[in-house]
Formats: sequence, C-alpha cells, structure tokens
Amino acid sequence: MRFLLDESAEARIATLLTAHGHDTTRIGQEYPAGLPDEEVLALAQREQRILITNDKDFGELVVREQQSHAGVILFRFPLDSTAHHKMRALEELLAAHPEPRDQFVVLTPQGIRTR
Repeated sequence: MRFLLDESAEARIATLLTAHGHDTTRIGQEYPAGLPDEEVLALAQREQRILITNDKDFGELVVREQQSHAGVILFRFPLDSTAHHKMRALEELLAAHPEPRDQFVVLTPQGIRTR
C-alpha cells in the first residue's frame, strides 16, 4: 500500500510501514513542510496514498466537506500517548483491515472506527 504521513504523524510510523513493505512518504521530508491541509489531502488523493495524521481538521475536510481522498487514518490518542501505542494500533488495523482504501478510519485507544 501507499501511505502519506502528515507532519503531525510521528516519523517512526513511516519506518514501521516501510519495514512492512509499504511505499511511505512524509510531509516535511519528500514534500515541503507547512502545506495547508487541503493541499496535503489533494496530494494524497492524486498519488493514491492513504493519509495518516493526528490532525482532526482532516475529519472536517473529508466528513463534513466531503472532499475526495484515497483514505485517511486519524489517530485520536491522548497527548501522553507514545508512538509505540499508535504503531501497535496501526498494526492491528492493517491486520484486521488489510486494505483500508477510500475509508476514513479513526484509531483510538479503545479501538477502530471506520466511515
């Protein structure tokens, strides 16, 4: 699968995905830092990448404004959560839903919600 990590997502997540054979890029590394959310979402759509983010503004763009996307994974974890907690939740998601394309997925400490 192809993933794009937003600036808000921990870089260690990209390392995990790449180690599992996924094509993973990051805002601030392969793309300029500071891109507006609308541009990040459009970039992910254009390149058919699932966007991974901690930024709930993407929920507004996808759910309320119904902007096109190739898939979004939103982490909704407490501020004191570690990247390890998020990586474990992401691994559980990919094991349960190996192809989360075109879905809006919210990962929380309590589980997985999809739209």
